[in-house]
Amino acid sequence: MVAKIISGKSIRGILNYNEQKVTEGKAQLILASGFGGEIGQMNFANKIQRFEHLTILNEKVKTNALHISLNFDSGENLSTDKLQQIAMAYMDKIGFGDQPYLVYRHEDAAHHHVHIATTNIQADGKRIDIHNIGRLVSEPARKAIEQEFGLVKAESKQFKTHPGIKPVDPEKAQYGKIPTKRAVSNVVNAVVSSYKFTSLAELNAILKQFNVLADRGKEDTQMFQKKGLIYSLIDEKGNAIGVPIKASSLYSKPTLIILEKHFEKNEEKRKPYKEDLKISIDKIFSGYQEITKDTFVKELAKQSINIVFRQNEQGLTYGTTFVDNKNKTVFNGSDLGKAYTAKAISERFGNQDKPNQQQQSKPNKASYLQQQKETSYLKPQKETDYLKTGQKEQEKTYLRPNLPERLLDNLLGKTDEDSLPTIPEDKKKKKRELHL
Repeated sequence: MVAKIISGKSIRGILNYNEQKVTEGKAQLILASGFGGEIGQMNFANKIQRFEHLTILNEKVKTNALHISLNFDSGENLSTDKLQQIAMAYMDKIGFGDQPYLVYRHEDAAHHHVHIATTNIQADGKRIDIHNIGRLVSEPARKAIEQEFGLVKAESKQFKTHPGIKPVDPEKAQYGKIPTKRAVSNVVNAVVSSYKFTSLAELNAILKQFNVLADRGKEDTQMFQKKGLIYSLIDEKGNAIGVPIKASSLYSKPTLIILEKHFEKNEEKRKPYKEDLKISIDKIFSGYQEITKDTFVKELAKQSINIVFRQNEQGLTYGTTFVDNKNKTVFNGSDLGKAYTAKAISERFGNQDKPNQQQQSKPNKASYLQQQKETSYLKPQKETDYLKTGQKEQEKTYLRPNLPERLLDNLLGKTDEDSLPTIPEDKKKKKRELHL
């Protein structure tokens, strides 16, 4: 299970988002804790008033709304009852069990997930501290719930939610088959909340994968000078289509000022993933004596890495950007090192693909063992009939077999008398007497 908590200043915005999903048939309200009456009889006014009765008790607190999502492995088939139990257990463990909250089951992705809307203002007007709530409170709660309900652990390699961000279909949006603003908002919100980028160019490298573009306008425009920002749909060639949407009109308010705060935080957040990306790139080059640009791009894609070659108006490549969709990070080639700049990468491309011999033919276990057997210095002994009786070879051996009648003598350590030194008769008698 993966838990994500987003704090905000508008409980109304959180409710609008989830209620819109209900209207579209993509979500269902499955639990209303701390609300009077039946779920089916509650309207939007009932829900918002319940929260606002608390938020007005402490108007000094501006960040008073929480939007929580609990995401489960795509292979887990969880009933509504089970999701209700998990949601209640989670809210109790993070200290929000006595707060009013609404739980929505969403059906707009390949994996089961629920959204929870609540406030951190209590009945006495005091606020629940949510500083570092994700790391200090939510993570221990999540792990305990995974254990309690037998869920697939988020750290497990088996955990899969499948891509949660779906590219916008420009044709459907252009002809009004899907609301453009909502489609763009869904992509931008998901990218900003999950990816680690440090510039607008890096953000666009991610957004373009989903047919969306963030644009400040030209430098001599008023929008650029006032740090304005718009989002547009783009076609296959990267050209903006349709009516652009102001950043301030989207649900999460992803304005340039807000994004710049993300730029600073993400500088540190992405550092742990830098070496992993370099290793992935190096591994591809080490597998080929010579590799073409197209093959290099395809090999990266197999590892969920997208590379963007930045070009000027003359068509010359001046930079590279790597989007690691697995670790949700973005790095320019120059940030990784000189060996990963546009010039260095381009110089390593060839006109054909020549995989290394080891890469081309890897021996399997059976062939390896057969080869070892054939080249082994320890040759197996040929079968002999040394221990077989009735063979002529037995007569030639230097080790005579013991005769049955002499077996007892041999066991007692006696030898042939002929081989003993001659002893006078009287001494022999004395020896026998001594033994008696």
